[in-house]
Amino acid sequence: MAFELPKLPYAHDALEPHIDERTMKIHHGKHHQGYTDKLNNAIEGTDLEGKTIENILSNLDMDNTAVRNNGGGFYNHRLFWEVMTPNGGGEPSGDLATAINSAFGSYADFKEKFSTAAKGQFGSGWAWLCVHDGGKVEVCSTPNQDNPLMPGVGCGGTPILGIDVWEHAYYLNYQNKRPDYVSAFFEVINWDEVSKRYEQNK
Repeated sequence: MAFELPKLPYAHDALEPHIDERTMKIHHGKHHQGYTDKLNNAIEGTDLEGKTIENILSNLDMDNTAVRNNGGGFYNHRLFWEVMTPNGGGEPSGDLATAINSAFGSYADFKEKFSTAAKGQFGSGWAWLCVHDGGKVEVCSTPNQDNPLMPGVGCGGTPILGIDVWEHAYYLNYQNKRPDYVSAFFEVINWDEVSKRYEQNK
């Protein structure tokens, strides 16, 4: 089965005013669709056909730039849509909150570190909250469409929260004000989904 563009779990305008409808339509329908199509083209007729995207990325030949860029783009955006919600914001609870407090000292300290990683990523890329075996969490950033599942990239572990800091993710609404976009992202985080991912991967 070829990879398919996942449907958004909410309407294109549902995240306004934090993320605008026009950006969502272009970002999902054009950019993510493009990564999906190019990933399918890159793996067609190879031994990667039929494998999960997680398996492909975890065992990736990093010199295979077509799969690296487009497989990363497919996976990263799929996670991105799912960790946002119109009813987002607030703070994590339960075991994830405990892990965040243990790793960073407090939610406020985590928020500052994650924001710094997102704002400080030079050029295009992502900032991540990852979970390692045993439940420890860590923040890191990666360039382009790389992610921590890939060999030797970032903090390792499994990403459970990610923010896209490519300009296409925010430029129509925020122009060059990436810090404002990063701040707005915290108003739409789906902490229930992030907590579920934490429990599944710790």
